[in-house]
Amino acid sequence: MREMKDSGYPWLGDIPRGWIICRIKNLFIDNKDGIKVGPFGSSLGSAVVSEDEGQYKIYGQANLIRRDFEYGDNYVKEEDYHRLIGYKVLPGDITVSMMGTIGKCSVVPDNIQAGIMDSHLIKIRLKSEFVPKYFEYLYESDAVYTQLLLKNKGSIMTGLNSSIVKGVYFIEPPLDEQQAIVDFLDSKCAEIDALSEDIQKEIETLEAYKKSVITEAVTKGLDPDVEMKDSGIEWVGKIPATWEIHPVYCYFGERKNKNYALQEQNLLSLSYGKIIRKDIDTAGGLLPASFNTYNIVEADDIIIRPTDLQNDKRSLRTGLVTERGIITSAYINLAPKGDINSQYFHYLLHSYDVQKVFYNMGNGVRQGLNYSEFSKMMVFSPTRAEQDEIVVFLNQKCDEIETIIADKQKQLEVLAEYKKSVIYEYVTGKKEV
Repeated sequence: MREMKDSGYPWLGDIPRGWIICRIKNLFIDNKDGIKVGPFGSSLGSAVVSEDEGQYKIYGQANLIRRDFEYGDNYVKEEDYHRLIGYKVLPGDITVSMMGTIGKCSVVPDNIQAGIMDSHLIKIRLKSEFVPKYFEYLYESDAVYTQLLLKNKGSIMTGLNSSIVKGVYFIEPPLDEQQAIVDFLDSKCAEIDALSEDIQKEIETLEAYKKSVITEAVTKGLDPDVEMKDSGIEWVGKIPATWEIHPVYCYFGERKNKNYALQEQNLLSLSYGKIIRKDIDTAGGLLPASFNTYNIVEADDIIIRPTDLQNDKRSLRTGLVTERGIITSAYINLAPKGDINSQYFHYLLHSYDVQKVFYNMGNGVRQGLNYSEFSKMMVFSPTRAEQDEIVVFLNQKCDEIETIIADKQKQLEVLAEYKKSVIYEYVTGKKEV
């Protein structure tokens, strides 16, 4: 058991005797090239070109977060590269995020393409007595993250600058111990990452299975022996022979009930395919008068987000309302007509959504739809009794799948916390390699 000493800093606690506490600025190769903030404004400006026009790459925050320095397609021409040579990125340099979520750091790999960093990065060039990968592990650990939170008054979204980074306290073990820690953590983190990747693949498989279960039930029904007919819809194929095919407007009208005089203040939002409550007092800076233009919605309404159809193919665009409230009038509010089960139609439209049926329907600058256009889309309906049966089946089946997914997401959280604690314990010397 090696001897420990008090570091003198609460966020570091005890560290091995013989390890040094210093500020990051003491680790620089020199004052001139040790730290550099990416070029701002006109320094870069119109110099940004495509790969066809320039041969020197521009590296930004996306490269750091992805830890992928091949990602991106912004370049500069040779004359601009030499004009901005002070911002050149070299193998072994440390790149630090200065905007967005702070506490992100990455070592530049050996096979990097010649290029410069943009204004979102801080570049650190270390003296030879420091292992860059150890710097990365320590910088992203709680030992540094806690300091960044203190310096940014508890916010993880405010920007950094070179003065803040220079002032961060760092732990400097002997060089051979730094390398031993890096070797151990590389191996240990690879094991944890492999486990996490396997669990993530299981989640993706379950999500795909859930989509297929929904699509099968809402387009084929629950009776495998029922007589079928051609739906006339290419991606659907055959449907039960007794099901009717009509446009959306046969089953849903458009509800346009403005929230005049703020008569309703239960603010709702469409998020990841679900309608959720939001706090009207913290709604992104909107003034109370803004909610006069919102639509009042009722339980069993279906909400469609009809904008930006070609550009955003990942967001879920349908949601089922379960309570009276208000929602932005930018959405289409479908109000049920007649004796129908809105939950069945929500499952059906969700199936359309995940099959990307909506994405070729938009037009105009915002690539969107209005009710008149959307309501002409052909849908099909079983009898009311069949609708109810399908809804009961899908509610139960989806709940089972979502429960399994939630458990696996908890496993990912546990692994992430474990990885975080392992890194902290070894880079601060609490545990010895």
